[in-house]
Amino acid sequence: MEILRVENLSKIYGSGTTQVKALNGVSFSVKRGEFVAIVGASGSGKSTLLHMIGGVDRPTAGKVLIEDTDIYKLDKTNLAIFRRRQVGLIYQFYNLLPILNVEENITLPLLLDGQKADQKFLKEVLETLNLADRAGHLPNELSGGEQQRVSIGRALINRPALVLADEPTGNLDSKNSQEIVDLLKLSNKRYHQTLLMVTHNHNIALMADRMITISDGRIVKDEVIRR
Repeated sequence: MEILRVENLSKIYGSGTTQVKALNGVSFSVKRGEFVAIVGASGSGKSTLLHMIGGVDRPTAGKVLIEDTDIYKLDKTNLAIFRRRQVGLIYQFYNLLPILNVEENITLPLLLDGQKADQKFLKEVLETLNLADRAGHLPNELSGGEQQRVSIGRALINRPALVLADEPTGNLDSKNSQEIVDLLKLSNKRYHQTLLMVTHNHNIALMADRMITISDGRIVKDEVIRR
């Protein structure tokens, strides 16, 4: 069953001689529960694509449909609500609030949405991410790997339809990188999350079900790695 459809997505920055086509007519779809890696050289457009899918930035042309909702037909307020409820975002830079502890950072999306945390699910997420004994710690008391695990928990806590990870291992050593990808795969399987991950690491990309290669703002290869 299709959960995401991208149709002729384009993004142009600048104008005239300074015009840059970051995305140029990108189209593809993703089935519910798929783990898709998006790869390409620096400047190829892969992070721009992820931001368009996540509703973080508006495209110049084209559509993004998540669970049949055309997200760019929503006004700014409803797009923010939809993104908060249906899309989990994980960045290379963890974007944790320094004055909030681990549990508070994870449950922040619920607080912003006026919801209370499901304590049973919160406990499960903390245990799955090996953060149960760090729940009361502030970000500056955590390692880089632990901070990235917190950002994963924050992305999962709303049980979103789609999880988008932008270079989630970019600031980590090889051991922590492997642990983070293993955790993302676990969430993909355990919570039936649909996962799109941008990475420059080919070995990490090979852990996905499918790999999409971007070059100069276009898809140049879309291959199934495992079924």
